[in-house]
Amino acid sequence: MLVYDDIFEWEGWGGKLRLASGKCRLRIYDLTQEDTRVWAHLRSRIVIVSDIPESRMSVRSCTGHIATQVTQKFSIEPQRMLYIEYYPQTAYGEHGEHVIPEKYDVVDFNWSESGAIEPKWRTLKPPLLDVVKKLVGADS
Repeated sequence: MLVYDDIFEWEGWGGKLRLASGKCRLRIYDLTQEDTRVWAHLRSRIVIVSDIPESRMSVRSCTGHIATQVTQKFSIEPQRMLYIEYYPQTAYGEHGEHVIPEKYDVVDFNWSESGAIEPKWRTLKPPLLDVVKKLVGADS
């Protein structure tokens, strides 16, 4: 079940300079609000972030910082969260003849007292990719 779908602003660092601050689209799904027998062994929170044009920073460049702030603001246990970066399909070329397909990347972190560190990206694959696409498609 979708519990949050909005623009999320993350704080940067550096005081007044607000270095690395930005915005992204953030969607949070809480699978515990569904049939718990089905989702008992999966991470119960699916967090999907994606870039928006008006942000100075990309979600990929600030992924640990964003993940840390999302867990704090929404009281999500990091071990219960599946953190995904979503990149929509894009076309380029004079007539849009070149296409980069949409992509879902799972980001795994090591968690310290200060937050998410050492991100490792991996492509989300079926069958979990199918579950995520179904969730996103139902809310589009």
